[in-house]
Amino acid sequence: MRRAVMQLGVVPDHVLVDARTIPGLAPPQTALVHGDAVDGSIAAASIVAKVHRDAFMVQLHERYPGYGFAQHKGYPTRDHLAALRRLGPSPAHRRSFAPVAELL
Repeated sequence: MRRAVMQLGVVPDHVLVDARTIPGLAPPQTALVHGDAVDGSIAAASIVAKVHRDAFMVQLHERYPGYGFAQHKGYPTRDHLAALRRLGPSPAHRRSFAPVAELL
């Protein structure tokens, strides 16, 4: 999130963040618990991020078809966990994801 804010074309006067603050960010910020439910800009950003991530997961499915990324979108479903056990982690898997860390 810090990188996203720092790459804006302008320095914001204030940053609204869903549930937590962003370390190392100069502009003042407000963390709103359940921010996507109480602020329209956070809700819109959440939708944009989800749509972008889902499209990225479809691309990962094309690159690593055995994992079912297009279906589970990276969530730890039964099928996803079974694919991890069967195939091992792909290069795209987060090493901090507990089921991946256990397999490494």
